[in-house]
Formats: sequence, C-alpha cells, structure tokens
Amino acid sequence: MTISQYFPIYDQLDKADQERLDYAAVKRRVPKGTLLHGGDGVCTGLLVIASGQLRAHMISEEGREITLYRLFERDICLFSASCIMSSLQFDVFISTEKDTELWIIPPDFYKGLMERSAVVANYTSQIMASRFTDVMWLMDQVMWKSFDKRLAGFLLEESVLEETDTLKITHEKIASHMGTAREVVTRMLKYFQTEGLVRLSRGAVEILDRKGLSRLFSNES
Repeated sequence: MTISQYFPIYDQLDKADQERLDYAAVKRRVPKGTLLHGGDGVCTGLLVIASGQLRAHMISEEGREITLYRLFERDICLFSASCIMSSLQFDVFISTEKDTELWIIPPDFYKGLMERSAVVANYTSQIMASRFTDVMWLMDQVMWKSFDKRLAGFLLEESVLEETDTLKITHEKIASHMGTAREVVTRMLKYFQTEGLVRLSRGAVEILDRKGLSRLFSNES
C-alpha cells in the first residue's frame, strides 16, 4: 500500500514530484481517540487517509464541541495544514474516531508542490470549497432546523456509519457532536423513546423505527 493509491491526483504529478511525494509522506497508524491536530497553531500537515475515520470539530470558549464533518478512506484533510492557507483564521481540531492508517504530507513540502503545480493548486481549492460547503450546510442545520430533526438525522447517519441499529454512544458524546448540552440530548432521546423511535440503555441507543426517524428528519407528516 503506497500513497500513490490514495492521493487522488498522484498520476497527474510529474515523475519528479511523484518521487518527492513518496519520500516526504510519512505513514502512521493511529489508534482510536487520538488528537491529531489540536487547533493550537501547530501546522501538522496534510493528511491522506488510507483507512479508518477522522472527526473535524471546533470547541467554543466555554468548552462546547461541535462536529464539522467526518473523513474516511481516500479523503484528504486540509485544515490540519492550515498554515499553508493564509486566509484561514479559525482553529479546527482533528481526532480519530476509529483506528486509522494515514500519510502525513509535511506542510512546507505541500506548499511547494502547490506553487509548482497548477493541478495541485486547483485540487487544493476544490477541497477547500468542499469543506466550506460542509460547514455552511452544518450552520444551516444548526440555525434553521429544530433539534429533534437534527438528532433524528444524526442517529440515522451514525447507524449507517456503524452498520448497526444499536449505537454504542453516550448522551455526552452525542452532545459533543451536535454542539449542545448533554441534558438537551437526554430529554430529546427520552421523548424519542416514548414515541417508540428508539430504546435507551446504558451507553447505547437502539433505533426501533428508522422510517419514523426519517419522516421526522425530512419534516414529512
């Protein structure tokens, strides 16, 4: 397994840059729960994901978290190399949600690659536009969608990611993903349980009525 299989525009680089990239990229195996990028101004580098799952999130001054997006196999994490993008003025934290294999491309190397290659510069702009679209979609959800609908959508998304209707997740963790308080999550989950949508147990939420959650999320009657 080499980075050539996972870096989407590898074949569009010239031979010299391919060889430089092969040499510069550092492969790592990272366990679940590792903070890869701390949002502290340290420029970690560009992350190329071979397997596993990453979470990009922000933390408020009060310590409340909200998930911006997830990253999966063959995704590229650009915000961990934000120092190469002078216009970025906010901190994003990157952590592993599952055991992950990835490559780290040093920021100075990637910056030079962008300056030499129009293909790389254009691809970087596409990644940036895609991530900002994800963030704007999230802000739209937070501002305009009621919490019951957001929570229904979150549970459905988690069940797809984990490939099960029994989610091993705490109310605290859900709150961290959604940028709210644990008590708010608990109250809504208890309401969902009274409506027969889910069953609650210690450290787990079991989805009982996927169609009901889907109707709630899509605002169907």
